[in-house]
Amino acid sequence: MTRARLLRYLEIKVHHLIQDQDWDSIRVMGGYDRAAVVSRYEKTGKLFNIERPTAEVLGRELVVKAFPGADYVQHYALIIATYLAMTGRPADTVTYQPPGQEECRAALDPLELQLGGDLVIVGWGLQHLAPENGVWTRGPGYAWQRTEVAGRPVVYLGFLHSIWGDVAGQVVMRLAELGAGDVVYVGKVGSLTPGVEPNAWLATGNTSLVRGAMVSWDDFFGHYASAQDGVHSGLHVSSPSILLENRQWLAQHTASYAFVDPEIGPMGAAARQAGIRFGYLHVISNNLATHYPADLSNERHGDVLRRRAVLVDRIRTIITGRLTANPTHALGESR
Repeated sequence: MTRARLLRYLEIKVHHLIQDQDWDSIRVMGGYDRAAVVSRYEKTGKLFNIERPTAEVLGRELVVKAFPGADYVQHYALIIATYLAMTGRPADTVTYQPPGQEECRAALDPLELQLGGDLVIVGWGLQHLAPENGVWTRGPGYAWQRTEVAGRPVVYLGFLHSIWGDVAGQVVMRLAELGAGDVVYVGKVGSLTPGVEPNAWLATGNTSLVRGAMVSWDDFFGHYASAQDGVHSGLHVSSPSILLENRQWLAQHTASYAFVDPEIGPMGAAARQAGIRFGYLHVISNNLATHYPADLSNERHGDVLRRRAVLVDRIRTIITGRLTANPTHALGESR
């Protein structure tokens, strides 16, 4: 990503109180506090992932509250520090406090669903995957609707806040506690393979490098998704922040790994620990190894949205085909 595009990416993420004025110190911590100052740069025009970290003013200190997750707190602190450095302001004013494991786990306690072995589809593009006439039931920070696909109970679950990194792993653990049989994550992933055009392909797999260790899980899709046209399959690497994915990082990972994002590895690891199946089917949204016009700085461009709409239709078709092709296994009866 060029310097100009990186700055644009940061500008749509950084809280307006940081862009508008200087602070003696900026402290990023875990906390889901919608009563604090909401950023005017929060996303609009979609149902989910619209909320961004909020801020509380304490004299000359700004306390930024990100949904509790160690990866998310670190990532947002890096976003702020990088933005300040790129705009000629002192980045050493930024510190962060990673939330503890118990705090991260407790942050998902408000998620309440009655699940009896259902397939739960979570993530991005849900308003296009779920039935058009379906009704979303709202909870604190999330919304869901239930339907049936090829005879299988399916719950679509979306969050208003980000489920970045290890937060997504906590989501899977919570869903397993609530009785989910399988979890499918639909989202966006970066390609590490030169020549793979963004917004033209889907990605899937069953193994990720998570904090230096390879983790594999019982894949909901089996070999079904990877056998479909327009789907790349490969090894995934989990990264807590795109701002850590520099040239040295790319050189270390591009030969062995096909995809990168923050959530897939923690979700797969959580599913393995909980003894449920997990699968991902993602739009390849950007390419770290080859420069393309489309990247993470211009995701709201009309052409990008149109191309992704086609891929979301493909995702729906593949999930339906997976449930139709082997309904017994899809119901979990052979596990």
